[in-house]
Amino acid sequence: MKLIIAIVNNDDAHFVNTGLTAEGYQITKISSTGGFLLNGNSTFFVGVEDDRVDRAIEIIKAHSKKRVKNIPAAAMQMGASNGSMASVNADVSVGGATVFILDVEKFMHF
Repeated sequence: MKLIIAIVNNDDAHFVNTGLTAEGYQITKISSTGGFLLNGNSTFFVGVEDDRVDRAIEIIKAHSKKRVKNIPAAAMQMGASNGSMASVNADVSVGGATVFILDVEKFMHF
């Protein structure tokens, strides 16, 4: 048995949730924050049998899209020592998913 921990952008969380539950995966979803822009994420915990891991990963990957977001350059210059702030915007890549797959030594359900 494996534990999949998938950190997904909130823009994609509903689609990942729907995709996994539609195929019978039981999930726990919690709100989380992190990354370069401290954006909202959803972290999914999915306990799966070894032979179903690849399919779960396919579902997560299919519904977790990277996208380009235009942000104020000042957000990237936090902590700049010269005190100047540019008034231009910058494009940064956001989204996608970060996935961890862990071996489960023991599983109990009460």
